Parts: sequence; C-alpha cells; structure tokens
Amino acid sequence: MMSDASEMLAAALEQMDGIILALQAVGSEEDLKGKLDHNWVTRWLDDIGLPQYKSHFDEARIDGRMLHYMTVEDLLSLKVGSVLHHLSIKRAIQVLRLNSYDPNCLRRRPSDESNVTPAEISQWTNHRVMEWLRSVDLAEYAPNLRGSGVHGGLMVLEPRFNVEALALLLNIPPNKTLLRRHLATHFHLLIGSEAQRLKQDCLENPDYTVLTATAKVKPRRLSFGGFGTLRKKRQDDGEEYVCPMNVEMPKNSSFQTSARIYEDNLEHLEKMEDSEGTVRQIGAFSEGINNLTSMLKDDVFFREVSACPPEYDPSEMHNNSNI
Repeated sequence: MMSDASEMLAAALEQMDGIILALQAVGSEEDLKGKLDHNWVTRWLDDIGLPQYKSHFDEARIDGRMLHYMTVEDLLSLKVGSVLHHLSIKRAIQVLRLNSYDPNCLRRRPSDESNVTPAEISQWTNHRVMEWLRSVDLAEYAPNLRGSGVHGGLMVLEPRFNVEALALLLNIPPNKTLLRRHLATHFHLLIGSEAQRLKQDCLENPDYTVLTATAKVKPRRLSFGGFGTLRKKRQDDGEEYVCPMNVEMPKNSSFQTSARIYEDNLEHLEKMEDSEGTVRQIGAFSEGINNLTSMLKDDVFFREVSACPPEYDPSEMHNNSNI
C-alpha cells in the first residue's frame, strides 16, 4: 500500500509542477507586453506612420497588453476608421508578436542591408520605408507616406497591400506607366517571392478590391465597454481581434524561428486560457496530494503498530517515562 501511495504522490507532484511551469510561462509573456507602457505605444504609432491617433491612444492609456488583445470595436472607439489603418495596426501588432514584444525590434535607420531578408524588412518603420523610396530614385513621392500607416510589416505581411495600393498612396498618376513599373520592380525585389505570391493570390480573388486610404471599416455593433475593462477575451465570445491570435504566420524561411516561438507560446496560452479552470485544477491536485499524504501517514502508523510485540503497550511506555 505504501509503495502505491508513494507512486501516486510522486505522479501528482510531477503533474502539479507542469501546471506551475505553464502558468509561469504565461506570466513571463504578459510581463514582456507589460514593459510596453502607453508612452511607448504613442512612440510606436509614430514608427508605424499613424501619429494622428497618438492623442486618442494616450488618453485611453493603451499599453502593450491592450494592443495584443485589441478588438476591431476597440480600435473604432479610438477613432481609427480606415480599413488601411486597421490593416496597418494589425500587421504592426503581428510584427511585435514575431519579435516577442522586444521594444527595440523596429528599424528606423538604414544599415548594411545588402542581403536584407523579408523578416528584417517587416521591422522597417514608416520613416525607413521613406528612406527606401529615396534610395530607388522616388524621393519626390516619399513624403506622401507620412501619416499613411505604411511600414515594413504592412508591405511584407499583408496580402491586400500590393504595389497598386502603394502607387495610389504615393500619388503616382496611372498614366506614368514607366514610373509605376519602376516602383513595381523594386517593390517585388524587396518583399520577396513568397510575399508576392500571396499578394497575387489575393489579387486573383473574385472579391478583391483595391486597398485605398478612403475605405472605412463598418462597425458590427455598438460597443459600451471602456478601456478600463479591456482584457483578454475568448476567441468564441463574438469579439473580433484586430490581429487574431491565430493569424497566419509567414512561410518565408527568415521568419521560421520567430514564427515557431510565437506558435509555441500561443499553444501554451490556449492550454492555460481558462484561468479559473486552472485554479480549480491546482486546487484539486492540492486536495489529492493532501489525501495521499494522509494515506502515507496512516500507512506508516499502522506498519509501526503491527511491528510492535503483542505485550507492548505504547501508552504504558509513555506513562513509565513520566515516573
């Protein structure tokens, strides 16, 4: 009996350790997002080319955690109504996830980029994209990207954002075919074949429409919640995340490590999503461990009693010791 109880206790303790480690992993993920306070987020809006929303985000004290779980309705309540700007924020959040919410992951200045990868381009800020336009002899049009929401993550990760959308934002007239062809050549070379294939697939979709700066997001329903209660929401509760937790990750080899880390973390989070259930599970394990410990104590006591000689009376020995 004692060996069986010991084995059961050891197994329970091992399973308990697994739950605690999983909770610690979730906690560390939240800590990474928590390092990005609302001041950092307002600077981030500058980086992704959307400084016009800084005051709204600042008033709502949007931080890294809130970005991660932000819904479409939340974004609309912050006066972000443009489809393009929703996609810009979606892909900017995805870039943060791919880089484990490293506050310094974005690239603001040109460096030695002779063999730049799509993963590195996805880290380009709006300013860095404008520098790239200047480097390919399109300096005249670069200032048109200010306040556009165009950044490296949008260019590489968003299938709907193609060279036609970029040309429209740059205000390159359709009749300047040579100039548009020049832009297309450099754009396709920059983003890589995998991203270009996804954009082409999207372009061939019968429901495809050109992405413009004037298209507006249609709200699904009225939202009465405030940012004071903004928190992690379930995937199935009717809320639509700006950047879904299961957003498709890029297949390019330069993204493999970061995409795998994010998917592993997502699996961890899904397993631990029901925090109340986790607490109940820990409580059940604790109760089971207490029961097993009690069984072990009882078993030891009975083994000691059975080992005593028949004439031995523990109470008599106790009384004699007091004489």
